[in-house]
Amino acid sequence: MPKTKFQGVIFGIIMSYAMAFGMEIYNVAIKCGYNTMAGGLSNMTNAVFPAAILEGLYMGVIVFAFSNLFGNKCGARFMAKHCDPRKDNPYFCQIMRQAGTVAVMCPAMSLAASILFNLILAGSPIYELPAIWVGTVLKNFPMALCWNMFAAAPLTHKLFSLIFRERGKEKQQLHNA
Repeated sequence: MPKTKFQGVIFGIIMSYAMAFGMEIYNVAIKCGYNTMAGGLSNMTNAVFPAAILEGLYMGVIVFAFSNLFGNKCGARFMAKHCDPRKDNPYFCQIMRQAGTVAVMCPAMSLAASILFNLILAGSPIYELPAIWVGTVLKNFPMALCWNMFAAAPLTHKLFSLIFRERGKEKQQLHNA
């Protein structure tokens, strides 16, 4: 886990983009109609990836901003309310923090996506925003929670540990030389 502000920023960037790319692949596949085909999302083709990567590039910036403004703090508060790191299993506390963060970030990102993709880019009337937003949250929340818990967080922790373990080894090698 991050020990310095710099490490926190790197961890946040990796996590933000891991979440953004995963969610954009899911949403682009749905937009392309793969979920309505016989076999569902299993019929997805590589054609999904270019649009998902493009959208993920700018959505990752929004995820990073929102998580630093309020998402991470809300996740930490949720964890503090539901577990005691001194008594409870550290993995349980980590899950509580992730769940709290997703519970705040999914509705916030769904609102941002609803405004961007439905109102601005698709021209939906603003009075439809509440229904569009609720529908977007209902569609995205299960995926966001599972993606965070089982893919984005483990990947982020692995990449982070590889990046900062290597730097630590390099410093130790320089010190020992």
